[in-house]
Amino acid sequence: MSFAASVITLFPEAFPGTLGVSLIGKALREGAWSLDVVPLRDFGQGPHKQVDDTPAGGGAGMVIRADVAAAAIDHVLDRRRLAGEDAGAPRAPLIYLSPRGRQLNQAMAREWAAGPGVILFCGRFEGLDERVIEARAMQEVAVGEAVLAGGEAAALVLLEACVRLLPGVLGNAASAIEESFSDGLLEHPQYTRPREWEGRAIPDVLLSGDHARIDAWRRAERARITAQRRPDLRGKGD
Repeated sequence: MSFAASVITLFPEAFPGTLGVSLIGKALREGAWSLDVVPLRDFGQGPHKQVDDTPAGGGAGMVIRADVAAAAIDHVLDRRRLAGEDAGAPRAPLIYLSPRGRQLNQAMAREWAAGPGVILFCGRFEGLDERVIEARAMQEVAVGEAVLAGGEAAALVLLEACVRLLPGVLGNAASAIEESFSDGLLEHPQYTRPREWEGRAIPDVLLSGDHARIDAWRRAERARITAQRRPDLRGKGD
């Protein structure tokens, strides 16, 4: 079974968005992965398909109802079961995009890319009723230390991080090996033509043709940049 992404959202028109362009969009069109977008409004209550209500205990904004969210989640789980996901394979993780969640990192993307896919719930308003998060064992994941208007942009980021790691999507497998976070270090500087631009030249070592020296320079640059910009990454394999 190929990597299958299911996204529950109030704004289905946000997808595929950037996932429909370049190599990731090509892989989607060719069936290397699939995207199932499920409108949360379809599971709303009453004639107006209400999906939210006022917070218990008072306060600003609205909260997505547990019964509405659970109905959408269970619909996706049932559909994926019918597609044979549970036939001897691990179930796709159920992820709630939330600013209070674990920060997305490369190790998480690698783990999910190696599995059957992901089920993403895009939050809105003040958030999602805690009871459905607990009852459906949802993982909370954030894509940065900033609050967004909803989970759609975060879902696009998470899916791109996973899909680009699927076999054959990038074309050049080395691209995913040498990049930032692949071994706990940030990526080395990149250069191309022209050889000199605005008085700045490409480092001579990169034009030497000596691959051992080039590799050593790149390793040293990765260590230098990581120490300067993300010393917290040193020694990690994420």
